[in-house]
Amino acid sequence: MSAVLLTLINTIRCDILSSRDMILNTSEGSTVPEETLDSFVLVNAENLKKVFSTVRPTTCLLDPIPSPLFKTLYGFFEAELLYMMNCSLQLGVFPADFKTAVVRPLLKKSNLDCNNFNNYRPVSNLPFLSKILEKLVFIQINDFLNDKQILEIFQSGFRVNHSTETALLKVLNDIRCNWDSQKLSVLVLLDLSAAFDTVDHTILLNRLKHMVGLSGAVHNWFTSYLSDRTFMVSMDTCSSKIHKMTCGVPQGSVLGPVLFNLYMLPLGGVIRRHGVNFHSYADDTQLYISVSPDDTRPMDALFNCILDIKSWMAENFLQLNQDKTEVLIIGPEAQREKLLSKLQAFSVCPSLQVKNLGVILDSELGFIPHIKHVTKIGFYHLKNIARVRPILSRANTEMLMHAFITSRIDYCNALLSGLPKKNISPLQLLQNSAARVLTKTRGRAHITPVLQSLHWLPVCFRIDFKVLLLVFKCLNGLGPSYLSDLLLPYEPSRTLRSSGTGLLIVPKVRTHTHGEAAFQWYGPRLWNSLPEELRAAENVHVFKNRLKTHLFNLAFN
Repeated sequence: MSAVLLTLINTIRCDILSSRDMILNTSEGSTVPEETLDSFVLVNAENLKKVFSTVRPTTCLLDPIPSPLFKTLYGFFEAELLYMMNCSLQLGVFPADFKTAVVRPLLKKSNLDCNNFNNYRPVSNLPFLSKILEKLVFIQINDFLNDKQILEIFQSGFRVNHSTETALLKVLNDIRCNWDSQKLSVLVLLDLSAAFDTVDHTILLNRLKHMVGLSGAVHNWFTSYLSDRTFMVSMDTCSSKIHKMTCGVPQGSVLGPVLFNLYMLPLGGVIRRHGVNFHSYADDTQLYISVSPDDTRPMDALFNCILDIKSWMAENFLQLNQDKTEVLIIGPEAQREKLLSKLQAFSVCPSLQVKNLGVILDSELGFIPHIKHVTKIGFYHLKNIARVRPILSRANTEMLMHAFITSRIDYCNALLSGLPKKNISPLQLLQNSAARVLTKTRGRAHITPVLQSLHWLPVCFRIDFKVLLLVFKCLNGLGPSYLSDLLLPYEPSRTLRSSGTGLLIVPKVRTHTHGEAAFQWYGPRLWNSLPEELRAAENVHVFKNRLKTHLFNLAFN
């Protein structure tokens, strides 16, 4: 397995090196930002204890004792640990004993061939103390990045208050607005090959210095962190020999995701030069444009953008996986046909549906393929739970229902807002069946009292709950700015009763199917319908409790 991993990385880098002479130079400037971070703040005992208690106690093969036991004995080592961590931060040196990772290959998807090594993701299992030190550094780096607003606004991967759902909701909102404006949308999903494993350390360190503004002991610390790293592959009871890691950031580490996001910082500028909309989640990048069937000039900009992206990625030792890059045209079928000839000229064959961050998008935005997929998997798990239901307690059964059924019904369900009830009825049937199995209710019994007794909101109300929760978070600084910018407070031209009540502007739209389903319309409309005391909730926990009570009364009373 270790030989396969090294071969894959070396092959990608060699392929890129062989073509670099033909690649345009897209390197960034060498100007150091005015405000830099040149030293870490030393940690006190209280902060160390807080971080120590929050890090998951996963045990690595390289740990001398199990991590749960180490956490139990923390009080005996607190002074020594504090001294060790502060020495590292002050001197700008990452301990050599923390630089070895145990790579445990994990299947990317459960249905893939386990005999094909390319189907595995190399997740690094790191020494417990190294994760403590990384977490301490991450907290300070993250505060600096947020304070200086350095991170890409349309990068949602591994960021607080960002998720796959917020990323998809922004993209879907823009696409629905395009449809409402009688325009087609072309969505391109870019896929990278082994992106985390091919990050070039020299380029990354240069970027940390000249784009991010890390200097002095902080930059020295990251130089030490990335240099002389090694790894070994472990499967079951077998382990490989130790290999040097000359590139890449460890998957499974605390700092790996944020370092990858910083490595990808210039990509946003490459895309913006072509006037193309985009959104990224880690190494998954979505490009999308609005286009009229009679004016295909935006298509030329899109394909020129893809060529520039490919050039930039080659300069940065990243490789586009063209076999997994997908294109979806969204809009009325008759208008979609007019774009096919243009796409065929670029040797592109669009799909009728694509899987994007775990959600299946279709050309009609009806989400029928996605809902079918969710219900198929849901009923599969429900049948298995039903088989063992006689030997399970009700509490344990409900736990399984939430883990295997409800979690799937709720995943990215804000995207389903505004859909006709017939589209989401399969999800309601799945929830009804789960409630019957849990409560041992006969199939002919009326389901409403059962759902009410379980305090389960019906699916349509769960969708509204998620949308309203996102609106509340955006209005209270707990949501991504790209969604917050879509919500505009209502300010009447003269003093009215509605002044200061927290209402939002509901924009004008043309169509019920798509215009009124967009987040920027559907969210404010729902928000304005809430009682004023609910909109004025003091925190998110109070809001969630009051909102569930409000929707529960609407659903069952």
